Amino acid sequence: MQVPGILKTIVNGPIIPAVRTIQDFKHAMMHTAAPGVIVLFGDINTISSLLEQAKQYKKRLILHLDLLEGIGRDKAGINFLARQGVSAVITTKTQIGRMAHEDGMIVIQRLFLMDSEAVRTGINAARTLKPDAIEILPGTVSSNIIKKLVAEVGLPLLAGGLVQTEEEVLTALRNGVYSVSTSKRELWNFVVPEEK
Repeated sequence: MQVPGILKTIVNGPIIPAVRTIQDFKHAMMHTAAPGVIVLFGDINTISSLLEQAKQYKKRLILHLDLLEGIGRDKAGINFLARQGVSAVITTKTQIGRMAHEDGMIVIQRLFLMDSEAVRTGINAARTLKPDAIEILPGTVSSNIIKKLVAEVGLPLLAGGLVQTEEEVLTALRNGVYSVSTSKRELWNFVVPEEK
């Protein structure tokens, strides 16, 4: 599936590596072809070092703002990250996403789809924020929900959380997801098999 517009700078295949530790970060830098890596750890003291290492490997970091420590969840904090060179973020918070957009960042809105009310709330939040993409969790959500989200918000969907196998990645892609984020190293270099 063709990756739309600005997302091409962070997604070029079925997997976006998501890293929780510095060891995973280094592995993703050295051993994956993905142009973007989701960072699920870090703080104000480590951001510049992580960005510098990513630059050396010609990768872009996608920082999960809700998990980043020591940075205020306000305009000054977002502006600080933009000045450091952060170009893409993930957040569950509409207001933070809006501020990041204003600072020129790619914004991925993370939605936890636990029930039909969460789907309805997520659709409304996405309409309000107008992010560049939506990441849905869990990544194994049904095709009907994915189709509903695509029809309602018309944004590219990423999926993450609880995806453990290549078959689950393929199912998510078949259901209409552009790419799957995962912290499972075994999936980081997965390539969709060519159809016969």
